[in-house]
Amino acid sequence: MPPTTGPGVLRQEDPRLTERLAQSARAVDGVATGAEEFAKWFADRCASQSQDVTPIPFRSMRNWTFASGTGNLVHDSGRFFTVAGLDVRVDRGPVREWSQPIILQQEIGLLGIAVREIDGVLHLLMQAKTEPGNPNGVQLSPTVQATKSNYTGVHRGRGVPYIEHFRDAEPHRVVADVLQSEHGAWFYRKRNRNMVIEVGPEVEAGEDFCWLTLGQVQEQLRIDHRVNMDARTVLSCLPGAEPAGGVHTGTELLNWITTHQAMPDVETEVVGLAGLPGWRRTEDAVSHESGAFFSVRAVDVVANSREVSGWSQPLIEPHGLGVVSLIVKRFDGVLHALLRARIEPGYIDAIELAPTVQGTPENYAGLPDEERQPFADVERHLAHDTVLFDAEMSEEGGRFYHSRSRYTIVEVGADYPDQEPPGFRWVTVPQLSWLLQHRHYLNVQARSLVACLRAVAG
Repeated sequence: MPPTTGPGVLRQEDPRLTERLAQSARAVDGVATGAEEFAKWFADRCASQSQDVTPIPFRSMRNWTFASGTGNLVHDSGRFFTVAGLDVRVDRGPVREWSQPIILQQEIGLLGIAVREIDGVLHLLMQAKTEPGNPNGVQLSPTVQATKSNYTGVHRGRGVPYIEHFRDAEPHRVVADVLQSEHGAWFYRKRNRNMVIEVGPEVEAGEDFCWLTLGQVQEQLRIDHRVNMDARTVLSCLPGAEPAGGVHTGTELLNWITTHQAMPDVETEVVGLAGLPGWRRTEDAVSHESGAFFSVRAVDVVANSREVSGWSQPLIEPHGLGVVSLIVKRFDGVLHALLRARIEPGYIDAIELAPTVQGTPENYAGLPDEERQPFADVERHLAHDTVLFDAEMSEEGGRFYHSRSRYTIVEVGADYPDQEPPGFRWVTVPQLSWLLQHRHYLNVQARSLVACLRAVAG
């Protein structure tokens, strides 16, 4: 029988796990890797990982074509992903019908972080990884970040390091394992498997990998474009303290979430990209006729640190800087976050919980004042309330080109209304951790902010 307790063995049921994670979070100066050593390692990785990303016309793409009939952008292998069209109809909100390009990727990707005890302190094996859509090149990434096409070798390139530890993980070594959504505005029902597993001393850090404490990783979250989206979502799924006390009980929250998932009428239909209403295709972009929202573009990539040395691919390029903000407030001394039940067309369920405010202000320019007001409120709170977190972060660089958002967490005072607006709920940090042990409750932007909230809330 495998051991269920003892040094080097982590289980969610282990009552020591929360304290061991807290101990790792307190070790901000490092244990296995000191601050100066990490800074040198990261600078070396940035210098050694070259990647040239060149926008190109669609006709110059290698192995990608617009399919006859549908006009969908597809890979010759039939794998990886497809850019198609989506017709959407909803029964609420200021816009009830629209059409848009959407990424179809039925494969479940694997995002995994290996943890190991070093000198009595838990460490995370983080990777320095560059993606074609990153605005700054190299970012801190999970130990493993791969689609099924990647780790099964469809690209005929190098294997994915450490993948065997996750694919063949023994149950007693699994700390977290949950399916979570990606961006519901740009992916259609896309999910990733978020995993954290425990490994032993036989697992060493390769050249592009580094053992860091949780505290060191949380410090890196404060630096613009330093920790990538995939790492943030896995970090959010780490087990937390048991929920105890809050404005709402766990049962009340589940009832509220389920009610909102069952309530809206959201109809989506995957259609061809050709002739999509409101969208125009030129030789180098598929864009909305208004110039808003986003474009689909093609790039050519040459890299020296990836499974293959060069490729072409489409990327979604958002227009404008996103605003992603979480309002937090203390009730009887307990910190609560104000989350919103948000509809996005790509969700498997109708809604997921989102930050208090999420969107790109320019996309709301033609909508009623009440739809634009939340963005003005964010600026007011940043000027007058306690700012716990403020950093610019990028989204998934493997599919999005320079997708940038300003992520903020603001603690408001007693004068902020206790009453929850329709579609909003106050949730404690332990309750957020509890919800994240289950699939499809929090969207990817909310998960990023949960990872950041844990870093500032302690």
